[in-house]
Formats: sequence, C-alpha cells, structure tokens
Amino acid sequence: MPTEAPSGVSSTMPGRRAPSSRSALKWVIMLGALACLPALTVDMYLPALPQVASDLGTSDTLAQLTVSCMLVGGALGQLVIGPLTDRFGRRLPLMIGIGMHVLVSLACAIVDDIHLLIGLRLVQGFFNSAASVAAMATVRDRFVGAEAARILSRLMLVIGVAPMLAPSLGSIVLEAFAWRWIFVVLALIGATLAVIVFFVMPETNPVARRTTGGASSVLRGYRTLLRDKHFMALALIPGLGMGVVMSYVVGSPFVFQQGYGLSHGQFSLLFAINGLGLVLSAQVNASLVRRVAPIRLLRTAIVAQVVMSVVLVVVAVTQVGGLIGLLVALWLVLAFQGLIPANASALALSRHGEIAGTSAAMIGAVQSLLAGLVSPIVGLLGSDTVAMSVVMLGSGLTAFIVLAAATPAYRKGGWHTPI
Repeated sequence: MPTEAPSGVSSTMPGRRAPSSRSALKWVIMLGALACLPALTVDMYLPALPQVASDLGTSDTLAQLTVSCMLVGGALGQLVIGPLTDRFGRRLPLMIGIGMHVLVSLACAIVDDIHLLIGLRLVQGFFNSAASVAAMATVRDRFVGAEAARILSRLMLVIGVAPMLAPSLGSIVLEAFAWRWIFVVLALIGATLAVIVFFVMPETNPVARRTTGGASSVLRGYRTLLRDKHFMALALIPGLGMGVVMSYVVGSPFVFQQGYGLSHGQFSLLFAINGLGLVLSAQVNASLVRRVAPIRLLRTAIVAQVVMSVVLVVVAVTQVGGLIGLLVALWLVLAFQGLIPANASALALSRHGEIAGTSAAMIGAVQSLLAGLVSPIVGLLGSDTVAMSVVMLGSGLTAFIVLAAATPAYRKGGWHTPI
C-alpha cells in the first residue's frame, strides 16, 4: 500500500519547512547536472553515429545499438544501484558509479570493434545510471507531491541543456578530432561531477532512514512496487515517453543528415530547437502544477501528444509541407513530452517514500529499458522518416492506453481519485 496520499497537496516531508527559492535553485542546478549525465553520454555521441558506422565498417543498425544498449545497461544499473542508495546513502553509490563512468568512457575511446563498443556502452549505461537514480531519489528525500513535480519540471530546464548543446559540442569534437575524442570529453565531464558531489552535495538519506537487510529486503521492495498497479502504470508512462524521444534521437541523424543532407552544424541546430521545445513545456508545467493537479496535466498532455504524433505520421507519409512541415509536427510532438514524465514520476514517487531509491530505480529502469527496446525498431524499419514517426506514435499511443486502462485518469472525476 502507498505510504502517502499522492494528491500533490503536500509539498514537503512531514515536519519539514518548505524549501526557500534559493535552496530549491541550488538543488535544481546540482541534481540537474547529475541527471543530465546519461543524456550527455547519448546526445554528444549522436552526430558521430554515421562516422562510427563507417570507421568501424558496420551497419547503421549496429551503430544505433551503441545507443540502445547504453539505455538497457542504464535500466539494469538502476535496478541494482537504486536499492544500494536506500541501504548505503546516496553519495557512496553515486561516487562509485561516476568513477566507473570515467574509466569506461576512456575504454570506449580506444576500441576498434563495434561489438566491443556495444558491450562497453552497456557497462557505461549501467554505471552512469547512478547519477540519474541518485538525483531522483534525492528529489524524493527533499520534496513530495506538487513541489516534487515542480522541482522535476525545473530539472528539465537543466537537463534540457544536454540536447540543446551536447550535439553541438559533439560536432565540434568531430570537426577538430574524431568520434573517439567524444568519450575523452565525457570522461572529463564525469570527473568534474565527481568533484562536485564530493565537495558540495550533502547526504540526504541519513542512517536512521536507511533500509537494512540484504537481497531479500531488496526483493521485498521490488515486490511491493510490482504489486502496486497504479505505481507500475505511472512508472511505465515516463518510459514510453522516453521511447518517443529516443525513437527521434536514434533516427534523426540518419533522417536529417543522410536523408535531407543536413550538415553536422545544421543537425545540431535542429536538435537544439527541439530541445528548446522540451524545456519550454517543462517550465510551463512547473508553473501550472501548483494550480492544476498533476494527473490532469498528465492526461491532457498524453492525448495532445498522440494527436500530434498522428499528424507527424501523415506528414512523413505524404511529405506535405516538406522539411518545414516535418519539423513543425516533430517539434510539437516533442514539446508535449515536457508535461509528461515529471507529473507521472512525482505521482509514482509519492506512493512509496520509505523506499524512495528503489522506487526511483524502478521508474528509471523501466524508462531506460523501454527506450532501449523501442528505439532499435527505428533502425529495423529502415531508419527513415516514416519509420521514426511510426515508432514515436506507437510509443505515445501505448502510454495513453496504459494511463486509461490502469488508472482512473480518464474516468469521471478521475483526477480527484488518489492514484
């Protein structure tokens, strides 16, 4: 059973004062920097996908697997690391994870076999998932309900810098050196984050609140979550939303650089513009969530995203409006994404505060796993505009079905029913 009502009315843990604006800003910046490490590791690398395929003498599909396997590794890593943050605190697993990210990044920089690179990316995803799961658990340590949804939306502003700037940074590295140097830069970023965590980030999971026991305790925690159908439904939705995003992420270098002939710089600019849509919608969500229930925002945004995904498929198939028509429809699909994961995650996290790390791990693992399983379908279907658009629509439509079937969100008065 959930330990707290997820209505979103309470904004802090019982007995705590509401955080000041300055304190909240500090946490947003610090946790956002951590949470965007996996995104940076994906997005900086995207412009290099065609070059990786050519340099290593492999197919586009295998090159895309270096992205998809990192997401699968992230899913596995979060399932392991999340309970460890409940048992040993947030800082120690986080430091170990970032340290391993640095070492694996350097290993990726020297490999000359695509299968070995795929394996290393799986390991890299496993360990740098510590950054995102610790960030999510820390949000739950400090905030709950509507305040948590607001903080998660503000995090999108920081995380949004990754898709806006990372491909440009990757393109600069590609122009000056080669794709291998992207991993050297990622290692330097990880080392910088380790310093920040060591000197600035306090421990938010004190010894008195930590879980005890071994593997059996971890399994009990996951069993509790798996038995909570509303939690699992809400946990699936960010993952399906990430499937929408990652279908675009893995398909766009081939669609726009090979299909439409855009340069590295033009592709980076396009990526930045779409990232801006995500950031803006997340900030709109942060402003609305104090006045509108998170479940109402969630149910509206999912419907709007599905409608725009249908439009995107029509544009892709008919080519009406050309490149401009495609870009407008794509921007709108991605923009609605900014209103989905923060609200779904905040509602899910509010149900099991006593195992926040495990809950965050489950949400993050489902998110990474679904994204990792969905995104390769784009390559299997041909890596073209229609393939990318159809997979995006499929992910969004599935999210709508899950929310409608497993929660009262679309039933009469459903937004007033505790989820």
